[in-house]
Amino acid sequence: MVAYAGRRDPRFVAVHRGGLLDEAHHHLLASWAADCAEHVLSLFTAKYPEDDRPRRAIETARAWSRGEASVDEAREAAFAAHAAARSASDAAAREVARAAGHAVATAHMADHELGAAAYAIRAVRLASPAADATLAGERECRWQSEQLPEAIRELVLSDEERRNRKFWSVFT
Repeated sequence: MVAYAGRRDPRFVAVHRGGLLDEAHHHLLASWAADCAEHVLSLFTAKYPEDDRPRRAIETARAWSRGEASVDEAREAAFAAHAAARSASDAAAREVARAAGHAVATAHMADHELGAAAYAIRAVRLASPAADATLAGERECRWQSEQLPEAIRELVLSDEERRNRKFWSVFT
């Protein structure tokens, strides 16, 4: 097999594409990303109870992580969640939909795991009073870290450190 020579971090590229990420760890990343998005889902459903696209995206991410959905189904769910984000006028709800879209997109490209986490933190910050926003984001970041399975803990935490600036420095 040819080694991965692209621009993405090879730790997040599947083995069958020449990267270092095995299937079990890829599934754990998607499941953890779904946890991050689901933790803030109520901020979307409170504003848009009839729009189930973010919830369905999270469900699809979980199904993919169990081997019960295809990458194509995950991509379609990601597109739908991002469409929900574009149609949302509430800023916090918009970020929740983006978190859900990134969670399910992790099935296609594993490095979307941080998008799910970062957008969830942004959603919490936006939903909080301005004086409490930073602390609320720090609590959400801590909660996310506590949910990390040991098998992917170092991988995700090192990715947070490496890409924190890209994600608005939300990872504390």
